[in-house]
Amino acid sequence: MSLFYFLIHLAINILIVGLFLYSKLLPYQDRLTGQYRQTFNFFSSIFKPVLSLFSGIKPFQVGTGLAVDMTQILLLIILLVLNYFY
Repeated sequence: MSLFYFLIHLAINILIVGLFLYSKLLPYQDRLTGQYRQTFNFFSSIFKPVLSLFSGIKPFQVGTGLAVDMTQILLLIILLVLNYFY
């Protein structure tokens, strides 16, 4: 059983790192090349459908003309909670 939990834990950690990279590279996705584009597309195929489930959440206003996308933060919190309990 411990191998199973290790693999789940590893997968969740990879998704957390992937979410970070996805959020940072999203504005520059058209400039990615080669293996980086393939990696981005892989994580994009995972995160786009999941993030669309939370599309009703409005961005949080943090300044004049500046808002934070709460869907990615909510997904991060969910992944961190899953990581803690597995």
